[in-house]
Amino acid sequence: MELPRRGVMLVLSSPSGAGKTTVGRKLLAAEPEMALSVSTTTRPPRAEERDGVDYDFVDAATFAAMVAGGEFLEHATVFGHAYGTPRGQIEERLRSGRDMLFDIDWQGTQQLRQAARDDLASIFLLPPSMEALYERLLHRAQDTEDVVRRRMAEAASEMSHWAEYDYVLVNTDIDRTVDAVRAILRAERLRTRRSPRIGAFVRGLARQ
Repeated sequence: MELPRRGVMLVLSSPSGAGKTTVGRKLLAAEPEMALSVSTTTRPPRAEERDGVDYDFVDAATFAAMVAGGEFLEHATVFGHAYGTPRGQIEERLRSGRDMLFDIDWQGTQQLRQAARDDLASIFLLPPSMEALYERLLHRAQDTEDVVRRRMAEAASEMSHWAEYDYVLVNTDIDRTVDAVRAILRAERLRTRRSPRIGAFVRGLARQ
């Protein structure tokens, strides 16, 4: 017998280029009960990105109004652009038992922990080496050499927050990392606090 459960807010964080986007895509393909949290951002869309699918793209004034209205579970500024997680859609999906994946940084994770600690499971991905991180950033051809150097400089600061996460994985092999993340997700789904009807079920057993 499977009791109804509340969904999991699964956070993936890493330095830029350490593989969280690739891991996230493979995880979503393997876990049909999971959906990606679509962040709102002031960052201009990249060529392959679609509004409302990859991000909700807004201007700075709209974002500021959403912050003032308390519409975000978390929000942060990264490399000069603002990002935020809309509150309403997340709450609705968690209540229905839908797991949500978050691709956010350590600042956003701290805010999510303050807003919804019982719903949260957080994972930090580390690169196998700084050389591997540099090569990945250089070869994905999304950024200029100056931006790559800036991201490398920021990586050490980002990695210093590893101890704030529930789990830390070294992303040496994408498929093994995805397997580890799926194992974490399966365990998190079984936590007692995610089963709102377990108490009533136990009381019913006691009356039999």
